[in-house]
Amino acid sequence: MKGLWLENKQLTFGSDLPEPSLEQDDTLIKVSLAGICSTDLEMVKGYYPFTGIPGHEFVGVVESAPGNPIWEGKRVVGTISIWCGQCQPCREGRTGHCGNRRTLGIQNYNGVFAEFTKLPVSNLVEVPESVPDEMAVFTEPLAAALQILEQVQIKPSDRVYVVGAGRLGILIAQVLKLTGCDLTVVVRRPEPAELLRKMGIRSSFGKELGDKSADVVVEVTGSAEGFATSRRLLRSAGTLVLKSTFAGEVSVNLSSLVVDEIHLIGSRCGPFEPALRLMASGQVDLQPLIQANYSLEDGLQAFEEAAKPGRLKVLIDMGLKR
Repeated sequence: MKGLWLENKQLTFGSDLPEPSLEQDDTLIKVSLAGICSTDLEMVKGYYPFTGIPGHEFVGVVESAPGNPIWEGKRVVGTISIWCGQCQPCREGRTGHCGNRRTLGIQNYNGVFAEFTKLPVSNLVEVPESVPDEMAVFTEPLAAALQILEQVQIKPSDRVYVVGAGRLGILIAQVLKLTGCDLTVVVRRPEPAELLRKMGIRSSFGKELGDKSADVVVEVTGSAEGFATSRRLLRSAGTLVLKSTFAGEVSVNLSSLVVDEIHLIGSRCGPFEPALRLMASGQVDLQPLIQANYSLEDGLQAFEEAAKPGRLKVLIDMGLKR
């Protein structure tokens, strides 16, 4: 099959990659659309030692499900953690923290930048007919945005800042807007500020925001500068949500976190079904986030485009759009 292959920080296109071999309860999925995210770009830089097919944001159609034929022909998205079911976190129902987990396109499991991918049937979520592929491909990052509301109670009276207006930051802002909170997104460029304005979301370049003025800050940049800005803006006894992994190390004054009694929360994957419901109800606007659409054969060019400063979502189209 055709696909992108990552090895030794080198991304290549291949036309003779082996199709996935199915294990018990696996499904073979023909990928329709796949999205490039910041994690994929960092993987190419060596963020995590990985050899194989990258990519984890997708929508596709189940081609084969030997143990569960009822799934064949269904249009699906899929959660990205493949768990063992045997370790203590799995036995406690915390499968996302499986001690032996593999992660789609990130850790010991081939991903979706190819004609076909595979996932256990337990990872699949069917896509409603009313949600087109161009929206469904956002399910994984939108679910990640919703995870914040699973972890933090955000009240309409709260002042909330989102630091970072990239692909994920704008999704998070749309989700937080639904709570009715006093929301501001900290931006670095005028383009996302204009996009947010059209969505009815206030933005700021940050300097005019007062120190320790926020009840909740969501850090989405994954940079030392973004963390420092977030820490400056957060009030004592406030909540700091870290939504991006950090490349390298960040110097943190732990004593100030203790003295100010900061609630520090790491936030990762989230619930797919509510994300699909938000799309179906039209409560989020995803179309403006799509900036380019490339064929799989032009996947290397797609990565180059996605890596340019300020780019939002770049999609890879496998030719099965509905």
